[in-house]
Amino acid sequence: MSVTRPRAIFFGTPAFAVPCLRALTEVADVVAVISQPDRPRGRGMRLGPTPVKEAAQQLGVPVQQPTRIRTPVFAEELRALQADVALVVAYGRILPVGVLEAPRLGCLNVHASLLPRWRGAAPIQWAVVGGDTETGVCLMQMDEGMDTGPVLARVSTPIGVDETAGELADRLATMGAGLVHDQVLPFVQGLLTPVAQIHEDATSAPLLTKEHGILQWDRPAKQVHDRIRGMSPWPGARSRVASATVKIHRAHVVIEDGRRGEPGTILASDRHGIIVACGAGALAIDELQLEGKRRLDAGQFLSGHRWADGTRFESPGTA
Repeated sequence: MSVTRPRAIFFGTPAFAVPCLRALTEVADVVAVISQPDRPRGRGMRLGPTPVKEAAQQLGVPVQQPTRIRTPVFAEELRALQADVALVVAYGRILPVGVLEAPRLGCLNVHASLLPRWRGAAPIQWAVVGGDTETGVCLMQMDEGMDTGPVLARVSTPIGVDETAGELADRLATMGAGLVHDQVLPFVQGLLTPVAQIHEDATSAPLLTKEHGILQWDRPAKQVHDRIRGMSPWPGARSRVASATVKIHRAHVVIEDGRRGEPGTILASDRHGIIVACGAGALAIDELQLEGKRRLDAGQFLSGHRWADGTRFESPGTA
């Protein structure tokens, strides 16, 4: 008899995963949600639930937050749930074989890239940093590798010229939920054909660190712009100027090529932006923030601060 409403387990942690959880509850009986343990949040650093845990509690789905998942006991607890399938969305941990094999049909993953491009922890951010003009979401059958399993369904979308990683993540979360809603039941019913990835075409999207946000002004203006977009909202693109650390939230390319001055040099500044020379071309900084201060657009910033033309942004370290 064909399954019309499968039993499912959901693994996920951040806000990105919440739309997929909600979509899964529309097409399956979610018998358990697995999320990472509560962590300190906010200025008071008080323990707070993960976004997925909050959503699961609102939906009335039981939540587990194991500190260890690589144990025979945890795998056996999952098998006892007699789930048809598990869906994994930004859970944040690599699942061992025992967990992958616990559901009857294994585990599916919603991955925010067009696999095999950008395998790893931060595919959205690296797609933007890489200057990609298109990305998407894949529904993938999980195996023991890092995002190496066959793809069951995918949907693509253009990346806006000035779109940040945070803005793109919001769109991809919605697209991922659509895939879950439309494709999980057909998968359980055996109607989807898995397509193996071409592993030779894979690119890596490693976990972000604060060092990745350090701007290198000797690179072309477009590359600097792409890094600013890709590092928003975290870890944020930053540089040093006049002995101060500055986080740059938004910018745009004003000149594509040609040498306009020593990289990092401020060429001009007014309410329309702070123009900075790059290795090729120039960039206009639209929104920025001094360390410990609030975020301001260029006009607001320049009304209270003034850097003389010729002042240089510095690029400490490498990224």
